[in-house]
Amino acid sequence: MLDLSVNEFAGFKTYIDEIPAFIAKHSGRYIIRGDEPTTIEGDWTPARLVIIEFPERAKAQAFLDDPDAQDLFKLRHATTTSRLLLADGCT
Repeated sequence: MLDLSVNEFAGFKTYIDEIPAFIAKHSGRYIIRGDEPTTIEGDWTPARLVIIEFPERAKAQAFLDDPDAQDLFKLRHATTTSRLLLADGCT
């Protein structure tokens, strides 16, 4: 799950355009893509939320470790304020 605020959209647009190919390469799929969630309880207020599903943790880790995607991750870091979580879900 990615919780992010976009600080510089022009630069972030490259990430938006190119990262889906890497997600697909590692058998991932978007569950939620850039939604602006509504906080119901608590004080967590993400600006945008992205949830990506992978068939297994190893595929998610391979996506995160993909050497060809590292420049895109650096671009996301430079153009957003983000928090990234990796969690196992239901099978």
